[in-house]
Amino acid sequence: MSQANKFVNMDIFSNYQKYIDNEQEVRENIRLVVREIEQLAKDATIRLQIIHSDLSQISSACGLARKQIEACAEKYEKLSALVRPGQYYRYSDHWTYITQRLIFLIALVVYLEAGFLVTRETVAEMLGLKTNQVDGFHLDIEDYLLGILLLASELSRFATNSVTMGDYERPLNISHFIGDLNTGFRLLNLKNDGLRKRFDALKYDVKKIEEVVYDVSIRGLSTSKDKEPVETEPME
Repeated sequence: MSQANKFVNMDIFSNYQKYIDNEQEVRENIRLVVREIEQLAKDATIRLQIIHSDLSQISSACGLARKQIEACAEKYEKLSALVRPGQYYRYSDHWTYITQRLIFLIALVVYLEAGFLVTRETVAEMLGLKTNQVDGFHLDIEDYLLGILLLASELSRFATNSVTMGDYERPLNISHFIGDLNTGFRLLNLKNDGLRKRFDALKYDVKKIEEVVYDVSIRGLSTSKDKEPVETEPME
């Protein structure tokens, strides 16, 4: 049978292969950059672990972690160059988890330094990201919320360890902060299953922190007049 009489044009599959090869190359380049971000996040995490054993090192640990976090902005710029306009969610599965992790680390640093919740805008600025999807490579709102929820578990652990290190006032401050965070999330009508499940876990973190505060209170270790735990919704 001559070329002209073939029922399938093989050139079509050659073009498909070019597309597949290009797609694999883009994803591999993305993975390489994401690994660099993961290493920086790992280094920042290691720096911050000292807070659970030495409260005097909090300030220096936050400073060192900030350097690692700020270095991520250059990496996200590389990712932005690899992803064509309108293709963010095509490849976002590669960087979603590590971005949430970085949001958590930034939130932890800001809380330790200043005692308040970092905004999405500040996180985006630190990572060199946009806040609006139409502007290109951006900080997704759900990633921000999931990252913030990771903070609760870390502060629950920190509250317990603070008591072990002799700081009996810090758990109360953490309790109020997490209580406010819990109230804020309860204002949201969460549709994302992963976000909803992580929010459900927040109630257990709140309960753990309240137990620490209660234990400190009945033992008479806290000098604060405001010893009442934060009210939360009943556990289901």
